Amino acid sequence: MGESTEKKIKLLVLSGPTGSGKTDLALRLAEEIGGEIVNADSMQVYRGLNIGTAKPSPEELARVPHHLIDILSPDQDFTASDFRREAAAAIADIDSRGKKALVVGGTGLYIRALLEGLVDSPTGDPELRKEFADVPGEELLRRLSLVDPETASRLHPNDRVRIVRALEVYTQTGRPISAFRSEHAFSGSYYDPLKMAIRIEREELYRRINLRVDLMVQDGLVEEVRSLLAQGYGRELKAMRSIGYKEMTAYLAGEMTLDEAVTLIKRDTRRYAKRQMTWFTRENDIYWLEYPGSFASILGHVIEFFG
Repeated sequence: MGESTEKKIKLLVLSGPTGSGKTDLALRLAEEIGGEIVNADSMQVYRGLNIGTAKPSPEELARVPHHLIDILSPDQDFTASDFRREAAAAIADIDSRGKKALVVGGTGLYIRALLEGLVDSPTGDPELRKEFADVPGEELLRRLSLVDPETASRLHPNDRVRIVRALEVYTQTGRPISAFRSEHAFSGSYYDPLKMAIRIEREELYRRINLRVDLMVQDGLVEEVRSLLAQGYGRELKAMRSIGYKEMTAYLAGEMTLDEAVTLIKRDTRRYAKRQMTWFTRENDIYWLEYPGSFASILGHVIEFFG
């Protein structure tokens, strides 16, 4: 037992809602401990999606080595399974050079996939998804509650992707996806993680989000989206349906005003941040941080962890 624990790679996993200050904290910690950052944001993997994803600036990227940023074009798919594979390779490389890996980002599913693996459930069924396409979220969640109340209790009617996935698994197998999860063993993890997340008072977080969206527009978000469309990356792509890009695409198509698009981006980002906080609050063993006020104690904790 002791031998296998010693073989596990130590990781610092830094998460928290969008706009909470993860990038700044990660850079400071990495510089202090000789670390390298592995991106765990599902949209920052795409080239060309810079402003709307709050991707680290060229100056920030130059301060500390980064991995899994700008590795795909916007028309390529990237799943939690893909992330797990690519992140594992990056972490192994970092560890082989005697450096410390910091996994940083707000995509909770990616972090869970890396640390705990993925549930071995059936693959997707496009025909089933078509059947669910026009059903309201409240009705989908009601249906799920009848066959998998455990999963339904953790989901919001707006979380269509996970609701449909859970219904899909049940329809295909006759078993709830929660049953697959309960059978899933995590003993094969290769990592010994220190999981940290930034906690921030909601009103302050929302203020930061609103300000950041205004700055994104000032910094050229409209031009960024126009350029992506001009390169042939259509609005049907997953990357182009992400927050900030779908609204600006609608604005450029003449479907709303710029003010309306900005208002929607702020609203949708606030809602996303709330979902992130809900996700991370339910995770186990997270060390909650107050930042930037307590950097010295955070650094001390990290140094002690890596020993």
